Amino acid sequence: MVFSAKTSGSDEWKAVISAISTLVEEATFEATGEGIAFRGMDPSHVALIDIAWPNSAFEKYECDNDVKFGVRIDEFSKLIKRADKKDSIEVSISEENLLLVTIGKIKKYKMRLIESSATDTPLPKISYNARIGVTSAEFDKILGDIQVVSEYLSINSTTSKAEFSGRGDSGEAVITLEKEMAEMPEIEVKEESTATYSLEYLNSIVKAVGTVAGTVICEYSTKMPLRLEFKVANIGRIHFYLAPRVES
Repeated sequence: MVFSAKTSGSDEWKAVISAISTLVEEATFEATGEGIAFRGMDPSHVALIDIAWPNSAFEKYECDNDVKFGVRIDEFSKLIKRADKKDSIEVSISEENLLLVTIGKIKKYKMRLIESSATDTPLPKISYNARIGVTSAEFDKILGDIQVVSEYLSINSTTSKAEFSGRGDSGEAVITLEKEMAEMPEIEVKEESTATYSLEYLNSIVKAVGTVAGTVICEYSTKMPLRLEFKVANIGRIHFYLAPRVES
């Protein structure tokens, strides 16, 4: 069996591992001829990450048989963090079934794999009525502005604007993005939509991926799960699904 995946820098692996670490402690990657995929859900079944990393995004990629490999995220993360930004990272599997991680030209690690605990996690089947596109920096700022007063983010979208709001014991905050704003890439709304989501989950995923993602696409419908799509150069796509807050 031959499997080897090499990136020209370390940012891609750091973003992927950082994103996954927001939800799970153990991860099973699936490598095929098409590329590497990961899908996993947090223990409380509130959030889900779906990553598709195509073979074309790697500097070098070989996989002659489909393979699954499980890792402890904290252990894998420690290795990847030893890479400088411009260090290449090559990941392969040895004949002894160890994960081989080569960083740059001089660092080589061997890591024990863990038993794959992956179960098939279906993606939510939802038709989205609202789609909002912002830069990742803008979205991170919006989350920070709302978190000053609230633990939750409410989104209300109409055909002309998207309103982000939150309220708590100390007060409330509202941020309005008009469709005509030059810095606003897009607002597409089929019907007015309103839903509320946990800022704790949103903040961790945006901080994990936001530095390498240029844009974030938010899609949702009233009282339905939110889907965030991060467009990351050299990775393909990272989708993050978050269940809405159910008012008691």
